[in-house]
Amino acid sequence: MIGIAVRSGMATAAWLFALATSAAHADLRAQVDAAAAAVEEQVIGWRRHIHEHPELSNRERQTAALVAAHLEDLGLEVTRGVAHTGVVGLLRGAKESPVVALRADMDALPVVERTGLPYASKVKSTYNGQEVGVMHACGHDTHVAILMGVATVLSGLREQLPGTVKFIFQPAEEGPPKGEDGGARMMVQAGVLKNPEVSAIFGLHVSQAGPVGSAQYRPKGAMASAQRLDIRVQGRQTHGARPWAGVDPIAAGASIITALQTIVSRQVDITRAPAVVTIATFHGGVRNNIIPDSAHLSGTIRTYDPEMRAQIHERIRTIAANAAANMGAEVEVQIDEGVPVTYNDPQLAAAMAPTLERVYGADNVAIADRITGAEDFSVYQQEIPGFFFFIGGRPADIPAEQAIPNHSPFFFVDETALLPGVRVMASLAYDYLTMNASAP
Repeated sequence: MIGIAVRSGMATAAWLFALATSAAHADLRAQVDAAAAAVEEQVIGWRRHIHEHPELSNRERQTAALVAAHLEDLGLEVTRGVAHTGVVGLLRGAKESPVVALRADMDALPVVERTGLPYASKVKSTYNGQEVGVMHACGHDTHVAILMGVATVLSGLREQLPGTVKFIFQPAEEGPPKGEDGGARMMVQAGVLKNPEVSAIFGLHVSQAGPVGSAQYRPKGAMASAQRLDIRVQGRQTHGARPWAGVDPIAAGASIITALQTIVSRQVDITRAPAVVTIATFHGGVRNNIIPDSAHLSGTIRTYDPEMRAQIHERIRTIAANAAANMGAEVEVQIDEGVPVTYNDPQLAAAMAPTLERVYGADNVAIADRITGAEDFSVYQQEIPGFFFFIGGRPADIPAEQAIPNHSPFFFVDETALLPGVRVMASLAYDYLTMNASAP
């Protein structure tokens, strides 16, 4: 990984102590906190609007227009239409460098909302040829609203910022529809980390894993690598009453699914690192008495170890081919490039952890366990040092065992999580710029 230009060893500790006790910096931080509090109601309003009007990956046109108009009103240099619908805003402070990036993801999921909230989504759309509900079931609406609030806070303090802030509002974090490009990889290819050159990037994610008022992070590997898996099983169509006259891709697909479960349970050493192979869709046929010509399976692969990842990919191809051949079928396996492990630069994490502790309180900041979920924020981290962390969105009166997972149709966020989210992202940007600013 690329290193970060922060002071090291005892010099870093001394610098952070001086920064924390400096009256000037304390005053600026107080201004950040006050400005965040002043924009809280507006952030909640943005969040509810975005939640009620969700858009699928690469289709975030209304959301992008809302974001771009706000950034333009603040006087930022705004670029629209990046990687389809992405928006990038540039806030130049008192100095041109260093440059820090803050990222939020804008897309929603093909989920029918069942929260019963007054601003619940009723939106329907088409995803991979199917009519679906659309819901912000992963909290990206909060991420967008928080970063819009951060832009408001920092633009009001631009004359005191010792550097430049780049706001990245990214489409398609959940992955573009099959056959399309998009997400963080396309944003990087479009040059969002260049002109001016970004030296570090920060991002957050809300979940009910923690209560409101808490934060978690993990140095080094924090979230898994992920690849999409598609398996097409080719059989031979026949009447359902005469299965012997054809080749049944449904039965072959079922055999493949069963056999794939042995990869993690029996064939790889999971004491080295976590691994998951999940088949999540199985489509085939149009009528109850016709054995179809083909079936399609899709799923996801999650790993932390590159060698194990390659081994699992090879096992999937071998198992699928053999299971299909045993039933007279043929198979085609596709595994996409996916996203790498979300890797928090350890120097950057150590330097910025005090900022999390100041905002949330040291007792409310913890080192997270590894997560088999994935994030395409990891693509930025392959280019520059990045710090990705989690903030609690669970109401205080809901016990941890009743937490609602992301991607659930019942997922919701306690909106009191938004204010500390604005404070922490604005503070991370200011503290990073101050720690890395050149002497006047």
